[in-house]
Amino acid sequence: MQVAPDTPEFAINASNRRHWHGPVRAYIDECLAGTNGGGEADFNMRWIGSLVAESLRILVRGGVFLYPADARPSYREGRLRLLYEAHPMALVMEWAGGAASTGRRRILELGAKTPHQRVPLIMGSVRGVRDVAAIHEGIEPMFDNSDAPLFARRGLFR
Repeated sequence: MQVAPDTPEFAINASNRRHWHGPVRAYIDECLAGTNGGGEADFNMRWIGSLVAESLRILVRGGVFLYPADARPSYREGRLRLLYEAHPMALVMEWAGGAASTGRRRILELGAKTPHQRVPLIMGSVRGVRDVAAIHEGIEPMFDNSDAPLFARRGLFR
């Protein structure tokens, strides 16, 4: 199997939008705006809610899956476990020509500090994962949740 390099489809639990950090919110907003917002394509949103099912969907159809860290106390470090959720799925994605990241670092470069360590996971088509990481670049983690004009809204198309 090969992950399609560029599919205009994403999967995220949109009900948590109010908790997302700025870069994730900016990426999803741009996907939703599609060609009307200056993007190259109109995106479809999917959410199965199961890591394994989402992985299969990405392997078959392409796209990007996001389970980001967010502002809630129990999600600050992400929700998925590095050793037995993120690492295995990242390995499968990369073997299939895709990518997997926290938004700042490649998942397979991370070493677990504890058996149940949690991490954010962005995986799927290389372009989608790269685009999410590009929005994270240069933004200090302490300002991730800021929508303040001083910090400017940064995105892929503006």
